[in-house]
Amino acid sequence: MEPKFKLPTETVDLPSKGILYPEGHPLSSGALEMKYMTAKEEDILTNQNYIKNGTVIDRLLKSLIVTEGINYEDILVGDKNALMVAARILSYGADYNISYRGEQVTVDLAKVDNKPLDESQYEKGKNEFTFNLPISKAVVTFRLFTHKEEKNIEKELQGLKKLRPNESPEVTTRFKYMITSINGDRESGEIRDFVDNYLLARDARALRKEYSRLQPDLNLTFNFVNDEGREEEVPLPIGLDFFWPDAE
Repeated sequence: MEPKFKLPTETVDLPSKGILYPEGHPLSSGALEMKYMTAKEEDILTNQNYIKNGTVIDRLLKSLIVTEGINYEDILVGDKNALMVAARILSYGADYNISYRGEQVTVDLAKVDNKPLDESQYEKGKNEFTFNLPISKAVVTFRLFTHKEEKNIEKELQGLKKLRPNESPEVTTRFKYMITSINGDRESGEIRDFVDNYLLARDARALRKEYSRLQPDLNLTFNFVNDEGREEEVPLPIGLDFFWPDAE
């Protein structure tokens, strides 16, 4: 039976263009369909338990995706950023009011573009890249994070904080999930040992730059005219009022 009311939807183009998803994966088309937010999703946004445990945005996006067969865990982080911005536009419009250097600025989210993507740098359906560390000369392979990896990293960091509350091993933990092999060795114990004891700071910096270069994402910046009349590109702050524009 046809539903009494039909919700409006929009197609969202993914920064990855679907290149990194396996052939036949629902996201390999490079786009998905999202619905406009309803009062049901506002219930999600105001759920204090979801806000407290940090799952509110993910629960919102899951509720808004209408393309069938998508496993939310598989979504690349950069693609998820695109869904978040699209959800904000569909929910409350494209105007995002922020305060920067004491001035009120309205950013048009509809003008936030995907980062340029050089498709020749990617092998269709393969989320793994090879990089020669410039100082140690070790050859590593690494992957770009999906929601699943980000969630696992967060879980491990929470566990480590309980065991060692005075330490903050976020940098090394992220490398342990990012790197998939060292000189052809894919054993996780070897990778963790390498990161903990042998990954030089200059090599780590170079690997982070390569990761950032290859990660499909939005260009989350806006142009701001400073006191000298010059335009500068500034990172877009995603604050409390991104999904709560009426929040005090």
